[in-house]
Amino acid sequence: MTSHPSSTPSRRVVVVEDSELLRQSIVRFLTTAGLQVVAQLGSAEALLAVVAQDRPHVVVLDVRLPPTHTDEGIRAAISLRRAHPAVGVLVLSTYVEGEWARQLFSAGTSATGYLLKDRITEHAFVEAIEHVGDGGTVVDPEVVSLLMAAQRRSEVLSALTDREREVLELMAQGRSNAGIGQALFLSPRTIEAHVASIFAKLPIVLDEPTSNKRVLAVLAYLQEVSPWRRADEDRG
Repeated sequence: MTSHPSSTPSRRVVVVEDSELLRQSIVRFLTTAGLQVVAQLGSAEALLAVVAQDRPHVVVLDVRLPPTHTDEGIRAAISLRRAHPAVGVLVLSTYVEGEWARQLFSAGTSATGYLLKDRITEHAFVEAIEHVGDGGTVVDPEVVSLLMAAQRRSEVLSALTDREREVLELMAQGRSNAGIGQALFLSPRTIEAHVASIFAKLPIVLDEPTSNKRVLAVLAYLQEVSPWRRADEDRG
């Protein structure tokens, strides 16, 4: 058995996938890569109980799960983030669904990932689990492109000032406006002005609710600075 060079032997993973063939393949691969699969499920029905009992670092789950095979995986991921915020969630999907991604990241961007099954390599899969397990965020570039207006990713943040980029970086860390103000020693009103300017400069639909604008702005920042973007460009 050969361990993946970047894997962490103690990393505990739960796999949720309704296709038994695919689930077993994922489990075998992750085990070979040196990760510890502590549970595997065919649906999300018992997920919260399993997480409470087995205490995984990361849960890998499909979007479409029984009984309706629509959005059970996303709803389970959101419930998991709220009940166990320290547990990483990596969603795998066959489809680029902007609303699902928006719902997922509305629950928080840290320790969260959304990747497409047909675009991720084995090496990148293990790295994504490690990254999410360390509290990072992984988003497939196609998902970000769907959430953001049609614009070159390299141009997305170019209009921001240095201060606005600092504010956005702290926003991406999950800080509130008050927390950002404390970190930068700026007044709440000044932070509100910077946030409004960020929303205005990024390709975000203007009539989106403020919470959605915040999610989209964070995703734009994460995509710009993430190594996953560079890996995608290298594949192209």
